[in-house]
Amino acid sequence: MDIFATLQHEKERLSQSESRIADILLNDFEFAVNASIIELAGKADVSPPTVTRFCRRLGCESFSDFKVQLARTAYVGMRYLKPEPKSQETGDVAQDIITKAQNALFLLHRSLDLAALEQAADRLAGAEMIYAFGSGGNSSMIAGELQNRLFRLGLRITASSDHSMQLMLSAAARQSDVIIGSSFSGRNAELVRAFGLARDAKVPTIALTQTGSPVGRAADITVPVDLPEGNNIYRPTSTRIAYVALVDILASLVAYRVQPQATATLRRIKQQLVAHRDGDDRQLLGD
Repeated sequence: MDIFATLQHEKERLSQSESRIADILLNDFEFAVNASIIELAGKADVSPPTVTRFCRRLGCESFSDFKVQLARTAYVGMRYLKPEPKSQETGDVAQDIITKAQNALFLLHRSLDLAALEQAADRLAGAEMIYAFGSGGNSSMIAGELQNRLFRLGLRITASSDHSMQLMLSAAARQSDVIIGSSFSGRNAELVRAFGLARDAKVPTIALTQTGSPVGRAADITVPVDLPEGNNIYRPTSTRIAYVALVDILASLVAYRVQPQATATLRRIKQQLVAHRDGDDRQLLGD
């Protein structure tokens, strides 16, 4: 049960007394989650039976059940109940997004594990087949970006964001292959399972994830990404900018390791783009 979603739905039907209780929930959550029924009634200037009726209106069996549901809400985080006020001016929003992206890149650069990057690039460059795994919005995008960057170097790679397919691909992988997975949280249990299956078959695994996370511990090589997040729930995570940069770093390192093959493949790709779409070689190199 999400008490605040229910409260939003019932808001128009609340009495004046119940509205005062609702205001306390929204404006003084810490008090509400710790208060007794007498304390909550006193602060809202209502009777304890009014508090009980309010709890039942929200779908709770009693005040005690209400307190349990309210405490569970706290685990989501206060930033989703009372978002920090931010300027909505276009210029301010643009500056905030770009500044946070620049900061993410700076922090990534400062914290790069160069040895892990070298090991990961060596594994990828020498793989007969690469499987790129990621689930959810951001990590799925990173898996696709790994495929997008590495196939043009002449490497054999496929990306998957489906848990069942990841498990089957892990079971089919050979020791000459490599599995690389992305998990921003590091808590993707299905990716941990796929890595475990690969490890049992001695298939090398690489994780792009948080240091010390379950996904990181399950991989042979972990390239860590440990960036702080802000409290603005409306701004997309700038961590994904760091992950894209990390993919570009890996792709460049791999390209230098397979330079003759990469050069020939890139030329063939560009030749087709020039012949059938662009007409010349002035468009983006990465397309």
